[in-house]
Amino acid sequence: MIPLFERAGRRPLVVALGGSLHGSSSTQKALQLLLDQAADAGCDTCLITGQALDLPFYTYGADKRTGAARYLVEQLRRADGLYIGSPVYHGSISGVVKNALDYAEDLRDDERAYFSGRAVGSLTTGGGWQGCVGTLGALRDVVHALRGWNTPFGVPIHTGGEPVFDAEGRCLSESIQRQLTLLGQQVLDSLGIAAKATSS
Repeated sequence: MIPLFERAGRRPLVVALGGSLHGSSSTQKALQLLLDQAADAGCDTCLITGQALDLPFYTYGADKRTGAARYLVEQLRRADGLYIGSPVYHGSISGVVKNALDYAEDLRDDERAYFSGRAVGSLTTGGGWQGCVGTLGALRDVVHALRGWNTPFGVPIHTGGEPVFDAEGRCLSESIQRQLTLLGQQVLDSLGIAAKATSS
């Protein structure tokens, strides 16, 4: 089957969703690195994070949506590949990320309902491995429920020890950088796109 972006005569769009309401979170930095990889491979990209996640609680069937909510839903609708990242809050997905994902319910009647036909790469950040791994599993469960294709690889990022990212968003851990590159490549593979080689 010809991908939707090819049928529409456009470049593939890769959307990253996640982080926290304050800017420059570790999750946001990891998602931005993934989008940089996608952009280098020729994709259009969109990052939904920070105040863009400050949405009203999702209400099924509501007649009106805020501008931010409509923008979120439209970007999810147009996305050809997705990355989702959440900080670990008390052992699971943060409320703002889960609420944003709940808005995918507005895609239920689309030709590509929910995340159908899209590869979704997930990552988590937190101060302990147990929470990171458990939350990663929870994110992948949500993706599965939304009919997305979980990438074989997911990335739990432990931020409780040495710094993982610098102030400019560069990854300071060779291991985490390799894992993010692999995660990014798996989403690009689903689009038939090869990532450019990067030096470590």
